[in-house]
Amino acid sequence: MLVYRTLQDYELLDLMKSDDEAAFKEIYKRYFELLYIHAYKRLQNKEESQDVIQEVFTALWKKREYIMLVSSLRAYLYTAVRNKIFNNISHKHVESSYIQSVQHYIDQGICQTDYLVREHQLLALIEKEIAALPTKMQEIFCLSRNEHLTHKEIAVALNLSEQTVKKQVHNALRILKSKLGVLPFLLLLSTGNF
Repeated sequence: MLVYRTLQDYELLDLMKSDDEAAFKEIYKRYFELLYIHAYKRLQNKEESQDVIQEVFTALWKKREYIMLVSSLRAYLYTAVRNKIFNNISHKHVESSYIQSVQHYIDQGICQTDYLVREHQLLALIEKEIAALPTKMQEIFCLSRNEHLTHKEIAVALNLSEQTVKKQVHNALRILKSKLGVLPFLLLLSTGNF
């Protein structure tokens, strides 16, 4: 019987890539507390710190087949936590600005329902145009925008050259800009959700 707690990180990672849930659980047990302390030092909020760690481990499991470590699993996880914290802080800043903007419009007496309907229609249009991209280009673009992977990480995950990934992202942006026009294109770039 395999004793997971005695295995090295790279061995656990190899097992996890083969869909071994017990290996994933061992990685979770091994790193949860360390990562939580790391996140808590920066966020000073228990629930937010736990959420960040849960999101990092969820992403680890979902992306397990594509993970290519440059250094160690420990470094990879710490970097993922740091990046998630930065994303959350950035999101809070955008959210705060948006709330202030909405409050300004409410104070002005402008009907927000119309604005929200238009925003949803615009986001649906953007999603439709992304779905119309060629399959490989769409995959690369979504990994870049949704998963926030670097061109290098995408290249490694998809076994492509970094230049190919860069060109595909550039071409996707060019196509979307030509189909959507400038205003929706700027929304696409600013949200980072695509």
